[in-house]
Order: sequence, then structure tokens, then C-alpha cells
Amino acid sequence: MPARLPVEITDWVALRARTHPDGVAVEVGGAQLTYRDVDRLVGTAAGALRSLGVDGGEPVAVLAGNGLEIVRFAHAIPRSGAMFMPLNARLSAEEIAYQLDDARVRYLITTGEYRDAAVAAAETASHTVEVLMADDTRWDDGTPDAGPDEIAAGQPHSLIYTSGTTGRPKGAVLTHGNFYWSAVASATNLGVHEDDRWLACLPLFHVGGLSILLRSAIYGTTAVVHERFDEVRVNRAIREERITLLSVVAVMLSRMFEADPDGYPPTLRAVLLGGGPAPRPLLDAAVGREMPVLQTYGLTETASQVATLAPEDALRKLGSAGLPLSTSTVRIEVDGRSAEVGEIGEICVAGPTVCAGYLYRADATAEAIRDGWLHTGDLGYLDDEGYLYVADRRDDLIVSGGENVYPAEVESALLALHGIEECAVVGLPDDRWGQVVVAAVVGAADFDRMPGLLRDRLAGYKVPRRIVRWEGDLPRTASGKIQRHLVRDALVRQDMQGP
Repeated sequence: MPARLPVEITDWVALRARTHPDGVAVEVGGAQLTYRDVDRLVGTAAGALRSLGVDGGEPVAVLAGNGLEIVRFAHAIPRSGAMFMPLNARLSAEEIAYQLDDARVRYLITTGEYRDAAVAAAETASHTVEVLMADDTRWDDGTPDAGPDEIAAGQPHSLIYTSGTTGRPKGAVLTHGNFYWSAVASATNLGVHEDDRWLACLPLFHVGGLSILLRSAIYGTTAVVHERFDEVRVNRAIREERITLLSVVAVMLSRMFEADPDGYPPTLRAVLLGGGPAPRPLLDAAVGREMPVLQTYGLTETASQVATLAPEDALRKLGSAGLPLSTSTVRIEVDGRSAEVGEIGEICVAGPTVCAGYLYRADATAEAIRDGWLHTGDLGYLDDEGYLYVADRRDDLIVSGGENVYPAEVESALLALHGIEECAVVGLPDDRWGQVVVAAVVGAADFDRMPGLLRDRLAGYKVPRRIVRWEGDLPRTASGKIQRHLVRDALVRQDMQGP
């Protein structure tokens, strides 16, 4: 059963500003900010939010890339009592508008780079959304807010949208306690060094990137934020800027190796690798470069990591996601019972990192979280030593370059186009991206125009790289559900046979 949360938690930035104010909290955009600096920026922004009349627990959305702005508001919005709601900067205006409507957002904060996208999304939303600029002087002129002395562990901290197999994203409510216990679990697994510098080159609007920022504040260590992933810059930072911890997905690591054949210094003590099992050649390359790679399995709903595979087990347990972390309990469920060793079933997780549920989705929350157990929808098994293996990712989930793509969402966009009678979207293996999105369509559609039309509706990474005309009817079950696995198998065979 889930471990008990502490009743109250201290504001992390405020605490570190008191205990070691001159410690470097974050390096971002060429600036180095101490905990005293960050606390001041966070305090005035939180005060300004309160003066706007932000209600306790309401979501305040932020559309921004990796930069000081998102760092500031990731701390300031929760301090004001509201929920930090980061928006995926790669989504279309229509997709963002859906999330704004679903979460009933009143305020959307953005930067100059994303102003047009924010305004378009706000205008597309079905209710009034006020767009505020992150460089507005109001954030610096607000009465400094130190926040409450203690924060209830169950108080919502962030609202992060995660897609479902139905193609309708849901907002997972992550509490202060969720992030705190996630940090505790990571510290138990990796340890915490006073001079740790964790590089965040993943987007901070994803839980994997955000958790780096929050853990570093909880520990009182330094988060080094890159605006975007650049393999040359990451390699240089590891060697010249004494990066000790790094989080990436397999395609990023592969690009790092392609850009530089040399080994890595011993100051790099751990690289967390998400996005699914790593291929053997990539792990061999990591060993040859003396890079300690830890493969992980996690979800938005669990504030990131659930299980991690130690470097010494990488080849012995090839394909495994590792052992559950100290604050997570994992079981495999088959037809309501616990699975036998090696038996594939649904991965279920319990513990204090499991989210509070989905905002305004009582039915979805009740379906996903039962008796304290999060039913992930992922399939997997445990071996005789308790190591977790993920057999499939949320049914037909496509993981392309570390981004999750749900077929139903892409299919919905395709079916809205003229001339398409039915379609199936699948992920096909790709050496660079892990998987690429491929669509099989039935009907007399205008193939040449489809990608352009889809880009108006979907984020670029969701647009199919290939659209195939399917002859005849798509395979379906007796109940009429399209059998995507049969479509996938047919396309793989077709690729193997060649033109």
C-alpha cells in the first residue's frame, strides 16, 4: 500500500535561500543565479499572481521554452497557491486551446517567442483566457511573497497533461508530496553530492525535465538548464562544466556518441535514460566510453521515475527497466490477481509519488487509481529477481524521439480530412527516432495535401512521416475495433520485402 506522506512540506526555494543563500540554484540562458536570487524572483512573481486574484489550486498555464521564465514560474505559481500548468510548446493552437478549456484556465503566461501561439490558442479557446507576458514589469513589482511557512503535502503543485488511448489528453494533478517523495527516491538511488550539477536538456514542460528542476531545489544543488538539446553542447558541458548528472532519451544519447567518439570524465556519475529499453549497441558504446547509464521507467502520473536499472545490470538484464525505487511498489495484475513471475500483465504502481488524479475527471481517476494502485495501462512482467520488464507501452503508444504519440489522437485528425474513410496509425521501428509515425488510410484522399493539413491540427512530431494507401478494409476484431498490431505487422513485412 502507499507510504504515508508527511503532513507538511517547506517551500523548497525559500528554505534553500535561508540555509545557503549563495549556493548556485540554476544556470540558465548564460546567467548564474543563487538561491537568494531565485527566491527574490519567485517571491515578487508569486505576490503579483496573488494580486491578480488567483484562486487557491487553480491552474495557471505557462507556454515557454527552457529559460529563466519557466524556471521562475515553476516555483512562483505553486508558491502563490495555484497550480503550475506547463504547456507543450510543440503543440498546435488547437491542441493548446483544448487543454486551456479542459482545465478552465484564466491566465496564460508566455514569452515573446511563443506570444503568437499563445494568443492564437487563447482566441481558439471557448472561454476567456488572458495572455500575460513573462517580461511584464508586474512580476518584478509585486509585493514579495515568502509563501506559507508550511505547505500541505497533498496540496497540488503542477497540472501536467498526458494523452490517453482515447486521444483525449487528461490533466494529471501532481502534489508537493509527489515531487518531494520522487526526489527522496532518486536520492536514495543515486545519492546526493553537495556539488551536484544536473543538466536539464529535456523540455521543462515534460515531467522528466521539470523533475530535474524541482529535485535540485529540494536538494539545494544546481540545475543547469539548456534551451534545447544540442549534442555538441551537451558533450562540452559534461567535459568542461563539470556536469555530474544527466537525463536524456536513447536518441539523444546516440547523437552524443555520433558527435564525439571520446570517453567521459569520472565527474559524470550517472546518466538516466528514459523513453524505453536501450538497444544493446548503445549500451556497449556507453560502456566503452565509461559512461554510467541507468535505464528508467516512469510516467507523468508518478512524477517521473518508478524503476531504474543500475549500470552493472545493463547487459545482465538487457531490456529491463530495473528495480522499483524505494518509494514505489510495483505489481503486475492479470484479471484482478497478481501475476506469476514472468507472466505479462498490467503494470500497477503504488506509493507516495502517485498523482492525486485527473483534474475534473472523477471517472478517469476512479478507473486509473484503485485502492491506492495506479493502473498504468502499460504491459510488463517481473522476473524472479523482481526486475521490471515493459512489454508494451500503453497498448499502441508510439514513442518517437522521446515524445509520446497516441494513435487515436492522430487518427481523429486524419478522419477530419476530406476523403478518408478509415485509418490506422502505428509506430514502425526507426534507428534514429526509435519509432516513426506511419498512417494507413482507406479512401480517395489527397495524399499530397495531407501532411500540411495535419500540421494545422497536430504537433509536428505527431504528423505521420509516411501515409500509406491501404487496399481493402482495415483488419478489425469481432466488436469492430481496428487491430493496429496487424496493420503494423503488414507494414513491417512490406518494408522488409522492399519496393
